Amino acid sequence: MLLGIFSDTHDNLPLIEKAVRFFNQQAVDFVLHAGDFVAPFSVNKIKKLKCDWKGIFGNNDGEQKGLSVISEGRIQSGPLRVKLEGKEITLVHDIMQIEPDNEPAKIIICGHTHKPQIINQGSKLVINPGECCGWLWGKASVALLELNTLKAKLYDIE
Repeated sequence: MLLGIFSDTHDNLPLIEKAVRFFNQQAVDFVLHAGDFVAPFSVNKIKKLKCDWKGIFGNNDGEQKGLSVISEGRIQSGPLRVKLEGKEITLVHDIMQIEPDNEPAKIIICGHTHKPQIINQGSKLVINPGECCGWLWGKASVALLELNTLKAKLYDIE
């Protein structure tokens, strides 16, 4: 199962469209968003994914009710624990919201820092796809994770 991962879209509609197009071209099976959508209207672009998806609220998601409604409940409060292909995943906006060593999930997906990184931390795989918006560091990025092999890779989408 191929998992698409992105975060910190911050209303950048052209780059959200690019990320969605990239995920659709890669034929991902599921997508996770680690928060900071910002405004509900941005979710309309995400709804063009050809697969199911889930997301969590980030610290810049002030209109949570609107985000939840427009996403048909796919955006929720984090941390969110999901199970895909028998693998447990913790989705959290800011990794400081959890204690990674005490998390039962072996896969932790986070955002918030806008810095893309993939870290093998003990028995945990921690993935931050970076910022899809490109506002802070000037580079828009997403990640893919093959759940069967736990191989993750970062991609620039600009």
